[in-house]
Amino acid sequence: MNTASDMRLAQLRQWLASLPASLAIDPNSLRPASSDASFRRYFRLDAGRGTLIAMDAPPAHEDTQPFVHVAGLLRDAGLNVPAILEHQPVDGFMLLSDLGEQTYYQRIQAGLTDSELQARYRDALAALVRLQQASTAGLATYDQPRLAEELELFPQWYVARHHGIELDDTRRNALQKIFDLLSTSNAAQPAVLVHRDFHSPNLMYCESPRHGPNPGIIDFQDALAGPITYDLASLVTDARTTWEEPQQIDWAVRYWEMARAAALPVDSDFARFHQAYEWMSLQRNLRILGVFARLHHRDGKPGYLAHIPRVNGYVRQVASRYSVFKPLLRLLDQIDERPVQTGYTF
Repeated sequence: MNTASDMRLAQLRQWLASLPASLAIDPNSLRPASSDASFRRYFRLDAGRGTLIAMDAPPAHEDTQPFVHVAGLLRDAGLNVPAILEHQPVDGFMLLSDLGEQTYYQRIQAGLTDSELQARYRDALAALVRLQQASTAGLATYDQPRLAEELELFPQWYVARHHGIELDDTRRNALQKIFDLLSTSNAAQPAVLVHRDFHSPNLMYCESPRHGPNPGIIDFQDALAGPITYDLASLVTDARTTWEEPQQIDWAVRYWEMARAAALPVDSDFARFHQAYEWMSLQRNLRILGVFARLHHRDGKPGYLAHIPRVNGYVRQVASRYSVFKPLLRLLDQIDERPVQTGYTF
């Protein structure tokens, strides 16, 4: 832990000690709960007969107001999100209810029976349908320019920085056509509230009634109003957990049926819907390849590299199915040092 982190931790302890005695907080019980790809850190601490979560969001890097705003939108939609018990926006501290000690990802890694896995993912799909009925008031739009900008992370950080490959004009133009197609088609989808990382690390496994119903939902502060298939793509092509295509389709069909029953604006033809969420997953996973490479090279977080083969596999799954993406597949073949396929060119 660096000096700045030590100072933040001491400041957090001091703030916790100043909170009302009725919370029965033990500041000395503070222990790491989790961290994420941003500057935010989370700590668990004992309070009365249970535990609470303290958020440390350095105000120089993080703004806690979006968390407060989106938490309200999701709570109003009937979703299980942390209750905000205390908030000190000037210092970037927050005290939250505890939704449980393990995420879906952690429980999957520890081992779940298939029946339990399927039950919890049906819960997640039902929660997603409720989330997509939430208000989007006050949220920025996940529009075509923003989608297009995010795709640039792939050539900049994954292709050039991570693999040392400089694209010539021909290949860059071919990639740009694919990016234009993806960002335009995905931006044309009906807009709903988009969590942006609705996958196993951000879904809490709630075992106790005091934690609320499954799943508890966290890390939602970057929510936008955007494409309706985005969060489904996050869930079924999870960057941390490999789901084979038959499982992806099974969950997609279940979601599609739930969404139609809830009168959400999904395509009435499943084949067209399937293409829409696959193209959305391609957009998302190209961005993630760039993000994970950037986290390694710029931010000194090499742990994300372990997930790149999985994300690369999801990209290949979609790119190999549609001929319009063959130039991308050829670039991936070069990067992965696979035999170059014939029959298509840049």
